[in-house]
Amino acid sequence: MINKTIAIAGLGWLGQPLAYRLATLGYTVKGSVTSIEKATLLQQNGFETYPVEISERGIDGEITALLNNVDFLIIMIPPGLRKNTGADYVLKMVHLIAAINESTVKKIILISSTSVYDDSQGRVTEKDDPKPTTLAGKQLRQVEELFINAEGLLTTVVRFGGLIGGSRNPVKYLAGRNDLANGNAPINLIHRDDCINILVEILKKDAFGKIFNAVNPNHPKKSEYYIQKAKELALEPPTFAKADSNEVFKQVDSENLKSVLNYSFKTSI
Repeated sequence: MINKTIAIAGLGWLGQPLAYRLATLGYTVKGSVTSIEKATLLQQNGFETYPVEISERGIDGEITALLNNVDFLIIMIPPGLRKNTGADYVLKMVHLIAAINESTVKKIILISSTSVYDDSQGRVTEKDDPKPTTLAGKQLRQVEELFINAEGLLTTVVRFGGLIGGSRNPVKYLAGRNDLANGNAPINLIHRDDCINILVEILKKDAFGKIFNAVNPNHPKKSEYYIQKAKELALEPPTFAKADSNEVFKQVDSENLKSVLNYSFKTSI
């Protein structure tokens, strides 16, 4: 019997199924959501759930209860950077680290993203330092460094590629559209089932203080992949603009998944 307690900050599309899996493995799982309504629903399903809202101003809700007596903390708080709301993800995470420092939590998994790498970097593995140029990429990288360099904390950073699985299938948004850009770009995707398996392996192997690029090793061209996926779902395939053959795109690969976790991907993209 595993007698360990895990807190998941952000019980959403990935956090909820992860919580169920960890519970079946014998971990005690608790988590946070942003509203009391969501918390009540998850509590009815047997999870100790707390409303916690982190903003630039600070933290509202039951953060102390969430972090109390926790062996591992998994941070899955969406940065909210895509919406161009001017959200300051770094400041939010500074508040979170301050709260963590008031608790007994020492081991952390921070969910990040492959957007810390710039397209100009081409093929990258964990050995390559990210050189982000977008605002979102820069903020994500700053948060990674904030946790990696935080005294007394041992953080593993997991950079997920584009997330698919469940009802989340990006071709639905692209079907029937014309002249899409970057048709020659390799796709960097990962299925939710593999996300969960990788996080479980990190916990099982106590692989903290590491960085993992979590992306399916299969990288077809964006145009080929989405045209094929549209056909499989009987949707109108998108068309792609004529590409400039000199363009450089990132392809995110991992050495550490194999060398540290001995992980092999289970679900095709």
